Amino acid sequence: MKAFTRTGLATAIAAFSLAAAAAGPAHADPDTDFSNQLHTFGIYGPKDYNAWIGKIQCKRLSTGLDANAGEAAVFLKKNLPRGSTEQQVYQFLSAGIDTYCPDQRYVVDSLAGQAPAIPPPPGAPLPAEQG
Repeated sequence: MKAFTRTGLATAIAAFSLAAAAAGPAHADPDTDFSNQLHTFGIYGPKDYNAWIGKIQCKRLSTGLDANAGEAAVFLKKNLPRGSTEQQVYQFLSAGIDTYCPDQRYVVDSLAGQAPAIPPPPGAPLPAEQG
């Protein structure tokens, strides 16, 4: 009986380990994490749309189309749901930068009066575009 119990326990542990490995990391989808973060700010909408706007915001900042947080906020205000507050617009901006383009963090840091890091030159390729 002891051998059966040990074998059963070993099988159960092996099955659990296999299932846990197959499940992968808990936060494998940045778009879902971004959407969940937006919900904490009271910003709702389709996950794919919000992720798309967050990625476009990063592209606009990296190419110099939006030169600062104020210009990025104007773009976001036009594309977020009607009634979004100024605070929500800047929360979206910050969350989008943290999720999709952390190299642009200096844009938000400059709003807080922190000394900005030297930004990359306008038109620098995004990390995904680099060889």
